[in-house]
Amino acid sequence: MWLPVVNVFVGGGVGAITRELSMLMLGRYSSAFPIDIFAANVLASFLLGLIFGLHRAGHASNNVTLLVSTGFCGGMSTFSTFIYGAYSEMATPGQLGLSLLYVIASLVIGYSVTWLGLRVATQLRRA
Repeated sequence: MWLPVVNVFVGGGVGAITRELSMLMLGRYSSAFPIDIFAANVLASFLLGLIFGLHRAGHASNNVTLLVSTGFCGGMSTFSTFIYGAYSEMATPGQLGLSLLYVIASLVIGYSVTWLGLRVATQLRRA
């Protein structure tokens, strides 16, 4: 009964720490484009696709899938930080184009790496 809660708790903690470390490491490059939030979202999207692909193939248990998907990916990448990054850019005079680029790139690349994660999981299943 408690194992799913523990999985989400542990995964979420590690994911949140990973997000913070990426913001500390990449934050200095984020003066115009929120590359730190973007990178966290891209990595979490890929991992989400990968873990669900492995789970579908029977190569990841329910507990591991919960730890990685809801826990780690949920702790690392949140919609609120994505929206805040876009809002921050839109609120800056002259940054509307860059903000729209961030939103579009996040959606297109996020979708693409989720698909890529699923494809990698399919290839791993065949190996």
